[in-house]
Amino acid sequence: MTPADDTALGATNRSAVPRRFFRRGPWESAAIALIVAGVVMLMQPFSLTLYGYSFATVLLGTVMFMIVSKFPR
Repeated sequence: MTPADDTALGATNRSAVPRRFFRRGPWESAAIALIVAGVVMLMQPFSLTLYGYSFATVLLGTVMFMIVSKFPR
């Protein structure tokens, strides 16, 4: 039997769950939202604590975006 026959018979594909979880679209959106949140934290005039964490937030979003861009569509 070939792997295609296994899926044709209704067997579950173990690699389908990680592929569905690691899709690019939702993760890219989350990374972009994190970058935008960091920029908003950088520009707000109310809290010095938010300003202090803004660079780390933008950096985390940028690194996340670079990693996520390698995920399958």
